[in-house]
Amino acid sequence: MNESVIDNIFGMGEKNPFGQFFVGKSYLKMLTTEGVPIANVTFEPGCRNNWHIHHAKSGGGQLLLCTAGRGWYQEWGQPARELHAGDVVMIPPEVKHWHGAAADSWFVHLAVEVPGVETANEWCEAVADDEYNNLK
Repeated sequence: MNESVIDNIFGMGEKNPFGQFFVGKSYLKMLTTEGVPIANVTFEPGCRNNWHIHHAKSGGGQLLLCTAGRGWYQEWGQPARELHAGDVVMIPPEVKHWHGAAADSWFVHLAVEVPGVETANEWCEAVADDEYNNLK
């Protein structure tokens, strides 16, 4: 993969070790692993993660800081929201959601894990192709 495909200020990183929870290819570069974990995640066009939930007894959730390309974020039962560089998404704990690239664009975001008590991530089903392909 060539980083010149998209302006990726933190670098591409390596093949995502959580790839089994994604449709398509994604890349991961951990920027911090202590204190507040921050991951730079790069999605190839059409790549998205499965529906998932960030559980926490208190606190927790996730913050997405979009840095390049065009992507999508959707909460269960809600319409998808188009994302662009500079957009910020605050994902409360216990909200089922997914995020990823648009079909025709690379997408990059920083995923910030909000500190909490007894946090855990639950991976769920993949986003259905027919639902994803209907996004404009």
